[in-house]
Amino acid sequence: MILFNETVSIENAVAEEWLQWMQETHVPEVMATTFFIKFQIAKVMEDEDNGGTTYAVQYYARHMDDLLEYHHDHDKTMQGKMQAKFPGKYAAFRTVLEVVA
Repeated sequence: MILFNETVSIENAVAEEWLQWMQETHVPEVMATTFFIKFQIAKVMEDEDNGGTTYAVQYYARHMDDLLEYHHDHDKTMQGKMQAKFPGKYAAFRTVLEVVA
């Protein structure tokens, strides 16, 4: 199984709005692509006081091919929607992990 993790630090002023948008709009759109079998959103508890709140948004794919196809067909569009909705309000980085146990 492949874990696609996106860590996002969002400005506190829009953090609640961002989380609601993620839960009600963005994540359902990503899951509707059918490349992922489950997801979770976790809040980072030991965050530095940098004016933002940090979340790890995690999507699980059965195979690396599913993640690669998602990236090829949908990722740019999905990223663009977040950039349009919250321009300059967040920083993000991504990690791809293989679940071994």
